[in-house]
Amino acid sequence: MIDRTWQSVGGAGEDTGGTDAHPDGDAIRTFPFPAELSVCGVGMQIGPMGTDRTWHADAPLHRVHRIDFHVVMLFTDGPVRHMVDFAEYEANAGDLLWIRPGQVHRFSRETGYRGTVLTMQPGFLPRAIVEATGLYRYDLPPLLHPGPAQLGALRGALDQLRREYEDTETLPLSLHTAVLRHQLTAVLLRLAHLAASAAQTSQQHTDNTFTRFRDAVEQGFATNHSVSAYADALGYSRRTLVRAVRAATGETPKGFIDKRVVLEAKRLLAHTDLPIGRVGVAVGFPDAANFSKFFHLHTGQTPVAFRAELR
Repeated sequence: MIDRTWQSVGGAGEDTGGTDAHPDGDAIRTFPFPAELSVCGVGMQIGPMGTDRTWHADAPLHRVHRIDFHVVMLFTDGPVRHMVDFAEYEANAGDLLWIRPGQVHRFSRETGYRGTVLTMQPGFLPRAIVEATGLYRYDLPPLLHPGPAQLGALRGALDQLRREYEDTETLPLSLHTAVLRHQLTAVLLRLAHLAASAAQTSQQHTDNTFTRFRDAVEQGFATNHSVSAYADALGYSRRTLVRAVRAATGETPKGFIDKRVVLEAKRLLAHTDLPIGRVGVAVGFPDAANFSKFFHLHTGQTPVAFRAELR
């Protein structure tokens, strides 16, 4: 059953002929969670990685693309090089790589991917668990280096989750799904502790304020760059928002918004053929000159120079 299920995840296999853009070249291609390949259609998958397996029937493994679901890879071999949002990460045996929905990433065709891979569909877990496990903490690094004790515990939790995932005979589907959610939560809580071990319980209120702001920015950065507008929409004073964002990231809310806008602009400039003006429009700058000034201010390069450097 696993061999059939895991057509959708694995190593840097053969090029399927896909591209990193839609046929019109206007967007980075996004691949949805392949629920039809999950055991019993549940909103998660877990299984082995390997060079004989493909990530997705149409996915361009060694070209940039997005996914709209979470991927956690635990490596048993290395080094493995993987690009996530313009940063190259090198993972070794025992390391984990966590890719979140919407992040642009690319597999390496030079290195094999071996280990265990876990994918999960947004919405599979309740909101309270999403908050507790930091599923959308894009400010945290994707590459994690657990110590020996942490690694042993994570491997045990993943092995248990995989056994439950593959066991489709001892429970009805509703209970099978409930057990998977509990087991998945246990895994994610361990990952969250690993990724944010310095976080303090006393900061929970600040974290919730920042989480709401971060989610709102993720939804609205393409059209809304105003700190006051976000504060009003969320029901916070500007001062409360500044304090929460600074505590969580060390940045101002405006700096956080601008960084997200710049990241999206870089994605579109590097991985699509959109004209500069249309890239600007896509990130909230109807005027191409204003977009160029903004981009140069934050990167030290014009959009044209940035794109040329990557081509």
